[in-house]
Amino acid sequence: MIDSEGYRHNVGIILCNDQGRLFWARRAGMNSWQFPQGGIEPDEDPECAMFRELYEETGLLNRDVEVIGRTKGWLRYDLPKRFIRRRSLPLCIGQKQLWYILHMVSTEEHVRFDCSDKPEFDEWRWVDFWHPLHEVVFFKKQVYRQALTELGAYLVSDAVPINPDGFLAGKRLKRRYQRGRT
Repeated sequence: MIDSEGYRHNVGIILCNDQGRLFWARRAGMNSWQFPQGGIEPDEDPECAMFRELYEETGLLNRDVEVIGRTKGWLRYDLPKRFIRRRSLPLCIGQKQLWYILHMVSTEEHVRFDCSDKPEFDEWRWVDFWHPLHEVVFFKKQVYRQALTELGAYLVSDAVPINPDGFLAGKRLKRRYQRGRT
C-alpha cells in the first residue's frame, strides 16, 4: 500500500536471540544484507503483516517468537532517485515502516527460506547489535539507527548498549537483559 505522499507502508523485524545478537539475512543472489521486512497489505493490521512477513521470509511462526516491542511511530526512508520507478503508479518514493523487536524462543532449526514462491533470503547469521549499521545499504542506514536506538531499550545490557557509544541520556547502562517496556 502506497500512501498519498508516496511512501509504501511496511514493517521491519529485528529478531534477537538470548545473547542479544540479531538475525541478519542476505538477500537471495546478492551480496546485500538486511533485516526481514515487507509491505502491509490494504486493510491488514501491522502486527498481522509482521507475522506474515516473518513466516514468508524466515519460516518462523508466531509460536517461535515473542514480541518484545514496537516503534512508537512510523520511520521513513527515501529511495535514491535512480531506484524510483517513474513509470509505475502510484509512484513510490520510499518506505514508511513500523519496526518490531522479537525474541526467538524456538531453535534455529525452525529458520527456513522456502515459505514463499520467491525467497527473499538465501543465508543468515547472528550479528552483534550494532553490526547492521556497518553493512546495510546506505539509504536505509538512518532508519536502522532509529529503529535500533528506540527498540534497543528493550535489550539493554553490557553486551547490548542502547547506542553505539553505550550511553542512554548520558548515563552508562549496567542492567542485564531486560524484557518489557521501559
